[in-house]
Amino acid sequence: MKTEYIDYRDGDVALEGYFAYDETATEPQPLVLIAHDWSGRRTFACGMAERMVELGYAGFALDIFGKGVFGKDGDTAGNLALMTPYASDRALLRRRVNAALACARKLLGVDGDRVAAVGFCFGGMTVLELARSGADVAGVVSVHGLLGAGDVPNAEIRASVLSLHGHDDPMGPPADVLAFETEMTAANADWQLHVFGGTKHAFTNPAANDHGLGTVYNQLANDRAHRAIADFLAELFAAPAGAVEEEWQAD
Repeated sequence: MKTEYIDYRDGDVALEGYFAYDETATEPQPLVLIAHDWSGRRTFACGMAERMVELGYAGFALDIFGKGVFGKDGDTAGNLALMTPYASDRALLRRRVNAALACARKLLGVDGDRVAAVGFCFGGMTVLELARSGADVAGVVSVHGLLGAGDVPNAEIRASVLSLHGHDDPMGPPADVLAFETEMTAANADWQLHVFGGTKHAFTNPAANDHGLGTVYNQLANDRAHRAIADFLAELFAAPAGAVEEEWQAD
């Protein structure tokens, strides 16, 4: 595996992605964008990009906030301040994530015609906005993502959509879930929703342990989510599902 930081831009804004790929691959690899949580493109997102290489893909951890702009663990107010401008301006968020897509699909060794995106928390919202923008990607996965739509009209949703959601997530109450289902159905999208019982927000993040905020790691839900991601990507890219499941279970 080889990794490198990639500079790119959205207009005047400098951005920095993290690219992980198999430099020994003899053919271009499918690409999986990784959209970060509300603290920015930090270790978790970069680690997920590397996991994509283990599954046989190239991984690109994209940057929404700007090069060198990061939040901190446990800094709810600071992280919220970073996220809010994009959550409240979905046109800006769509433009920013599409800038990452345009950059990453041109990288050496990437099959730009086979692209998917996986996002966590705020990143889940990000990849849903990528789909809502009508981007030409095979599929998106929102993992404990924020499901609510903004006030920007949707283009035709061409991506298959998978949402992995905790039933007890205070940031995704039942009303938001129902609205998401209604939205996807009205759009005639190919969509799935997997709901994990007894599970709160941020259930894939081992550092999440704030019961008051409702962000709590859940090992069982985490394992199930990763298997679902692997199966979904295998279906999109026509990879052998059994092989990719073994990679997740090895941990």
